[in-house]
Amino acid sequence: MDLNFSEAEIQRYSRHILLPELGGTGQAKLKAARVLVVGAGGLGSPLALYLTAAGIGTLGLVDADKVELSNLQRQILHGTNNLEQLKVESAAESLRRLNPLVKVECHATRLTRENAARLIADYDLVCDGTDNFTTRFLIADECVAARKTLVSAAVLRFEGQISTFKPHEGGPCYRCLYPEPPPDGLVPACSEAGVMGAVTGVMGAMQAVEVIKEITGIGQSLSGHLLVWDALASEFRKVRLRKDPACPVCG
Repeated sequence: MDLNFSEAEIQRYSRHILLPELGGTGQAKLKAARVLVVGAGGLGSPLALYLTAAGIGTLGLVDADKVELSNLQRQILHGTNNLEQLKVESAAESLRRLNPLVKVECHATRLTRENAARLIADYDLVCDGTDNFTTRFLIADECVAARKTLVSAAVLRFEGQISTFKPHEGGPCYRCLYPEPPPDGLVPACSEAGVMGAVTGVMGAMQAVEVIKEITGIGQSLSGHLLVWDALASEFRKVRLRKDPACPVCG
């Protein structure tokens, strides 16, 4: 592992390096890591910003959408001057301004069954910042097949939830929690039900924390647990998840 940092890197990451749990070794692990973020929206914005600030070596962004005015209430990677621009391009501009030492790879496409395996294979860890169940289940299934750790979060209205899935290390997978997507129309999208913008900020930042923990090996993994946050009640609940021996994907 390369522990040689430039003077600029030492200054930029000094508050990380000062942490005994992280130190230079942990920062070197972050520098060597390749992380894929699927979705450059409400969750992906704070997630990508904090991973970039933390010094992730390579950050991949997958999103086919363009910036719309209704995005700006929560998608803080983008600004008014980015309207109608591809989100991955707008995001890359913001991230490169924040930390030019991080390599940002843009994938202006939707994740599909045709490209998911290829895209995921190029990265060490995957983050789900999407807002639809079809893509969520696709990401989860492909991560199981590729033996990749998945850090997944979701938000709606004033609530959020987050977990880390590592079935290749004996933990449950996403389908152990949700065996099948809900019927169409049962769970409303944020565009129908609304969402407090700051809630996506909290959950996206929490994803970044869990990614950093997984890469550096510090702290307790969220694998095997679901953390649920009710913003209005200011309450967190940590629910135990168990591996389903009958799971069609990882059982």
